[in-house]
Amino acid sequence: MDIALFREKGGNPDLIRESQRRRGAPVESVDKVIELDDKWRKLRFESDQANTRLKALNLEIGKIKQADKANKTTTDVSELSAKVAEEKKIAAEIEKAQEAVLNERDDMIFSIGNLVHQSVPVSNDEANNEVVRVWGTNREQTADLKHHHELLYMIGGYEPEVGAKVAGHRGYYLTGWGALLNQALVQYGTRFLHKQGYTPVQTPYFMKQSTMKKVAALAEFDEALYKVTGNEEDEACYLIATSEQPICALNMNKTLVDKELPIKYAGISTCFRKEAGSHGRDAWGIFRVHQFEKIEQFILCNPDKSWDIQEEMIKVSEEFYQSLNLSYHVVNIVSGELNNAAAKKYDLEAWFPTLACYRELVSCSNCTDYQSRKLDIKFGTAKTAEGHTRYVHMLNSTLCATERALCCILENYQCEKGIRVPEALKPYLQFALDDLEDPNVIPFVRGPPPVGKGAKGQVKK
Repeated sequence: MDIALFREKGGNPDLIRESQRRRGAPVESVDKVIELDDKWRKLRFESDQANTRLKALNLEIGKIKQADKANKTTTDVSELSAKVAEEKKIAAEIEKAQEAVLNERDDMIFSIGNLVHQSVPVSNDEANNEVVRVWGTNREQTADLKHHHELLYMIGGYEPEVGAKVAGHRGYYLTGWGALLNQALVQYGTRFLHKQGYTPVQTPYFMKQSTMKKVAALAEFDEALYKVTGNEEDEACYLIATSEQPICALNMNKTLVDKELPIKYAGISTCFRKEAGSHGRDAWGIFRVHQFEKIEQFILCNPDKSWDIQEEMIKVSEEFYQSLNLSYHVVNIVSGELNNAAAKKYDLEAWFPTLACYRELVSCSNCTDYQSRKLDIKFGTAKTAEGHTRYVHMLNSTLCATERALCCILENYQCEKGIRVPEALKPYLQFALDDLEDPNVIPFVRGPPPVGKGAKGQVKK
């Protein structure tokens, strides 16, 4: 956030304190930033004073030497030179202290969440998420319905046991129809966004630590990000948890003008997450895994238009799931569940009939200028009336985390003989569907997984 907002003169620290209260986050962090900023400004003043004295001493020595040259004399300036050396030492010590305080201040600022939008429900309990819209007719929960991991195994699309042996906990192979359906979602999602005017971007799968620190919260380094070793450069790298991270950095250190905006990207990537904070949750199947594919919406825009654009982005995601005929609701996430970058977040949660509940498939966040400040992506060259630099607003939204979407499709499209094929995916599967006895249904080729396969497997009798 802008340091000017923390200052009493011209700023509004109470606004930040109130936002922290809404998040259930420590208000004391705001006061710590103010304390460090005051200390930094005092050190900057001392540094300016030391440099002024140093400049005066050098000027005095210069005048003496100039006079000596004109008069062909020699004046002892050793005392003045000693003072110059002393002032240089003082200036260097102040500069070092100033830099340390500045880094501590800026790290503390980055630990404080974005300003929560007024429309966000204030609560620390996600049970209080506000339902904004509901679409579709939910399939009824019946005793004969099977869970996604069972269905995926039964169509020969999933090998969890050997996946765990090869890759560890939550490891898996998608095979046959599992791989084909997953790739169909990747292709369909990419085409869907391309038709909406998004530019496809296949991102790097890992990022330098120095760049990742500008786009990922500090907690993510422990809970989500895998560190990459053995790279040629000295700097550590991290695998991406979402294509949002490298796309954030695509325009860093640039100034974008209004006529260039909005810039709309369709991120295409495999994503990697440790899921350290999710131990024991969704331990079976492919709903929550360490490696998955995702098609992501990402937009840079005029800061005056970001709230309208967030509404457009969630509607694009809704249209995608409507085209797959998956019922869902959209919720406005409570303040205490927002990540630091998000000022407001919508989740689209789709219906899973086997559990008779809605589960998250999409997160759509307006991060305003929280990330663009760190990445130095400016909006135009004109400053505000208060003399402040403006930065573009950055928004991100899942279109399709394909493994999760596949879970939902399997559960909702299951029938007695197999999995009915969604109409929207048929063009991407037709070459394989033509080989089936019924080209509308992917058949079961084996029974449910034995106990121990897919973790949950069948219930022991």
